[in-house]
Amino acid sequence: MRFTGLAVLLLVGFTLLLVNTLFGGGSSSVVHHIFNSESQGPTTAEVRPRRYKCGLSAPCPSKHLAFRLVSGAANVIGPKICLEDKMLLSSVKNNVGRGINIALVNGVSGELLETKSFDMWAGDVSDLLKFLRPLHEGTLVFVASFDDPASKLNDESRRLFEELGSIAVKDLAFRDSWVFVGAKGIENKSPFEQRMKNSKTGNKYEGWPESLEMDGCIPLRPPLEN
Repeated sequence: MRFTGLAVLLLVGFTLLLVNTLFGGGSSSVVHHIFNSESQGPTTAEVRPRRYKCGLSAPCPSKHLAFRLVSGAANVIGPKICLEDKMLLSSVKNNVGRGINIALVNGVSGELLETKSFDMWAGDVSDLLKFLRPLHEGTLVFVASFDDPASKLNDESRRLFEELGSIAVKDLAFRDSWVFVGAKGIENKSPFEQRMKNSKTGNKYEGWPESLEMDGCIPLRPPLEN
């Protein structure tokens, strides 16, 4: 065993001496390169997934608006409304509040018209009614809940949301999570709506369901012909 070990040491020493002689010094770096070049293999640049407007996984078609809605998380993290990669409403912008948060958008141009929040726990539902009644034909309505969106809702306010294409608002209840996109004058029910029911057995947070997130592409309305 001793002879074998000595022979190996002599062989390694001879190999290093030979490499040093052939390459003119720097044997350690040459050997390191020889042994590591095979193990490392070819390197490739890191491929990052392409990012589209509002974080969508794919681009929207022409004449469509990219959007993402996120409802509030319990009563701690406020909701978000993103449109065409612009944050219309968020806690960072300091324009969200408990209840129902709404962004109105021109359905022809995609221009933001107004953002507002309505407290459905301690507020006055008449403020919400005054906001929804005069909407113009084709106005897009983006909605994201925060904390409690339903306690102050009455029959008229629910009917106004139904006229915008909502189905869930009929059963919307205390502390439910809700995201919705509708339009004034819509003929059918909106395909953009989610509701998470407040349930003691199913809530993610103590007293609140989990936050909802929804994204998609909304077609722009053709301009009215004169």
